[in-house]
Amino acid sequence: MQQKDITMACKVSRFCGVCLFFLVFGANIARGQDGETRRAMVPALFIFGDSLIDNGNNNDLPSFAKANYFPYGIDFNGGPTGRFSNGYTMVDTIAELLGLPLIPPYSQASGDQIRYGVNYASAAAGILDDTGRNFVSRIPFNQQIKNFESSLEQIKSSSGAQDVSKDLAKSIFFVGMGSNDYLNNYLMPNYDTKDHYNPQQFADLLVQQYSQQLTNLYNLGARKFVIGGIGLMGCIPSILAQSSNGVCSDEVNQLVQPFNFNTKTMVNNLITTKPGSVFTYIDIGNMFQDLISNAGSYGFSVLNEGCCGIGKNSGQITCLPFQTPCPDRSKYIFWDAFHPTEAVNVLFGHKAFNGSSNFAYPFSIQQLANF
Repeated sequence: MQQKDITMACKVSRFCGVCLFFLVFGANIARGQDGETRRAMVPALFIFGDSLIDNGNNNDLPSFAKANYFPYGIDFNGGPTGRFSNGYTMVDTIAELLGLPLIPPYSQASGDQIRYGVNYASAAAGILDDTGRNFVSRIPFNQQIKNFESSLEQIKSSSGAQDVSKDLAKSIFFVGMGSNDYLNNYLMPNYDTKDHYNPQQFADLLVQQYSQQLTNLYNLGARKFVIGGIGLMGCIPSILAQSSNGVCSDEVNQLVQPFNFNTKTMVNNLITTKPGSVFTYIDIGNMFQDLISNAGSYGFSVLNEGCCGIGKNSGQITCLPFQTPCPDRSKYIFWDAFHPTEAVNVLFGHKAFNGSSNFAYPFSIQQLANF
C-alpha cells in the first residue's frame, strides 16, 4: 500500500474504527465503537510541547495563542477544541495507533481521565521560561512538568505509589519542544537573545536546560521517552512571507540544525546515564524534507501556502475567526502560517510510529512500546 493510501485509510478509520474507549491505568483495556475489545500497547501517554500538539490548554488563558474557534477543527469530530489544525495533531494519531483514546488536555482532565494520560502542551511555550512572552500567557515546559507532578499526586492517591511507579515505567512520554525558542524568542526583534548567543551557543543553552528538564521527568518515574526534533522552520508560510521569491530560508533552516544535532546527542547521552530509560528521537526535519521532496507522491500539491487563508506573501499568523478555508485540505501541507494540516499530522504520526530509522531513531514508537 502506498503512503498516501495509508494516510487516507488512517483518516477514515478515525470515524469508522475505534472511537470510544474504556481504559483503566494499568489495565490497558480499550473497547471500540463496534464492541471489539483490544489491549492498548502502553498504560498511558503523557504529552509535553507547544502549539503543534496543544489540544486546548490555552483555551482559558489570557493568551493570544488560541485555536478554539472555527475554522480550526473544521474536520475534527466535535469542532474546534484548541488544536492548531483542521483536525488531528500528530500525537492524536500516535495515541490511536497505541490503542489509547485521544488524550485530554490538562486544563480539562480530571478523575479517571488522567489514568490513560494527559496532554500538557501549550501554544507559544518553550524550553526557556521567557519564550513566547509576546503572546502574554502560555505554559512553559518547566510549568508543564509541575502540572504533571500534580496529576501524578492525583493518580497516586487513587492507585497507590507502587502501582503507579510500575505503570509510569511502561507509559510513553512524548516531548516536542524547541520551535518557539527560535520563532518566539531568538528570531523576535523584541528579544535581545541573539545579541548574547550565536546559533551554536543558543543551541547549547537550550539543550543543557532540556536535558535537565527530561531528567526531572525521569526522576518522577518516566522511563520511555519520545523526543521530537524541530522541522524545516525556514519553509513555513510565516517565514516564506518574509522572502521575496517564496523559497525556503536556508538561513533559518541552518539556524536550528545545531539544536537538532545537540538533541540527538542528548538522547544518546541520556540513554547511557539514566538506568532503565529508553529514548527515541523523531526526526521531524527529515520527515519534512522527505515530504517536500516527494510531495506529489504523497498527494500534496500546495507546499508554500496555508489552507486557512495564508498566502505565501501574507504576514497573517493564525486563521481569522470564521474564515473560510480552502475546500480540499488534503492537498495542502500547511493549515495556517505555522502548523501542518491534519493530512500531514496523520502521515508523520505513522512515520513516527512504525517508520524507518531515517525518521525514528534508534527505535520506532511501536518498538519502544514493546520494550
